[in-house]
Parts: sequence; structure tokens; C-alpha cells
Amino acid sequence: MTRISIGILGGTGLYNLDYLEDIKEVSPNTPFGKPSDNIVTGTIHGTPVAFLARHGRGHVYSPSEIPARANIFALKEMGVQRLISVSAVGSLRENIRPLDIVIPNQFIDRTKSRPSTFFDGGIVAHVSFAQPICEQMAGILYKGAMDNGATTHASGTYVVIEGPQFSTIAESHMYRSWGADIIGMTALPESKLAREAEMCYSVLACTTDYDCWRTEETPVTVEMVVANLNKNSALSKSILTDIIPKIPLEQECGCQSSLDNSIITNIEIIAEEPKQKLWPLLKKYL
Repeated sequence: MTRISIGILGGTGLYNLDYLEDIKEVSPNTPFGKPSDNIVTGTIHGTPVAFLARHGRGHVYSPSEIPARANIFALKEMGVQRLISVSAVGSLRENIRPLDIVIPNQFIDRTKSRPSTFFDGGIVAHVSFAQPICEQMAGILYKGAMDNGATTHASGTYVVIEGPQFSTIAESHMYRSWGADIIGMTALPESKLAREAEMCYSVLACTTDYDCWRTEETPVTVEMVVANLNKNSALSKSILTDIIPKIPLEQECGCQSSLDNSIITNIEIIAEEPKQKLWPLLKKYL
């Protein structure tokens, strides 16, 4: 299989990537099951890319059902080092308006029932997650969004809720009091798993609504989200098409060595079965 260093996870409304050439589809299996959909590979201006619709084409997985471990593991096995997540979010701030782009740099985890690590069954690892986003990739996304005329916010705190229901007004106000700027349902555990897989992970967050805290506005509905997603879809595709050929091969960050000194289990006692299961992640260290 051809090694591909750039991966894209398409969120709600982004189920395919325009301008791909030399298109192929692969249907990998992983120790964590099958990914959300076939992984579509191709090139954009000569740059190899792997694209995966995180909800599946036709949107068949709710946020809680997304097989995030299979998604990240499959992309890791293909050689992906840079992973861009495109996500629909609600705004918790007056100055972040619907159709704005946000490049978040922090997360608050309010998920409840999602496996969030590859390391179980006899291997324990504690990766650093203080800075959950790759700063180098975030800078590339920010410049690409600005160059494409988007009103873009260079940072922000993204609170990730379990869903699939939207928030209550009380919850929305609570998240605002915590300092959260945007709200969504999919960046976790993706970003945690990407860190364990030593990938550069960054989010292109497309704002669709004001959640429900802004009482003078109609509370968020699926119809509202979809209407603005259709507008944001073309913009996000344009941004991705613009930046992908410009992403440098050199990683000016520490993402590619996240597991260094993070595996706490004595390597000499790790059984063969978990070792083989996680070999794509562990081979540098065993």
C-alpha cells in the first residue's frame, strides 16, 4: 500500500473531497474493527491524500458511535502523519458568528462513553495532552482560511459533548462560564488517539449556529446546522485544496515522538498479543 502522509477526517456535511485525482478506495480492517467508511485516496496537485468521512457516507454514525480508534489506527497504518479534522461546531461567543472558521487550540472533554485510548489489555501509556493541537498545522490551517477570505479565529477552546442531543440553555451558559468558545461532538477522543498515534492533529471548525445560550436567537436545530453546513462545505474544500500542497514534509513539532517516555509498562513483560496488536504504534520503541 502506498504510504500517504496527509489525512483528512470529514465531518457533518463533508462526505467527499473535490478535486481529488487518481482516486482509489481501500477497505481496511484493524484490531479495533473497521473504520467509518472506505478510505478514499488520491492526489491534490500531486500531493497524496487519504480522506475518511467520520460519520460514513450518508451519515450513518452518530457521534457516540463513530469508531474513532479504527479510524485513527487505519490512517496510521497507511502512513498518515498529518491529520486534519473538519468539524461542525456551535458558537458560545458573540464575536464568533455562524459561517466563521475557528482553529481551536484547547479542548474540554464532556464525552462519557467513548474509548479514548489504544493502550489497554496489558500496555499502559500516558501521553502529554496539555497542548492537544499541533501548532504548526494550526498555523497552516489559519493562513489557508484567511487566504480564502474566511472570517477566521486563530484559537479557541472547544468543548466536546457526548450528544447526540444539543445542549440545554443551562449547559450552554455553564460552558461559556468555563471559558469555552465553541461546542461540538467529535474532536474527542479523536485528538487523544491521534496524539497516541504520534500524528499532527488540527481542527478546521466550521461554525453553524449560536448553540442555545443566545436567547434572542432561535435555538439550534438540524435544519439550521445543515443550511450553514452547505455554505461552509464549499469553503472548507477550497481551504483544504489550497493548503494540502503547501504542507511541508518537515515536522517542526514534537507530535511525532509523543510516545517517547510515555509507555510506563515494563517493555520486558509486554505479552506478544498486545504487542502485535499495537505494532504500528510501538515498533519505534520495542
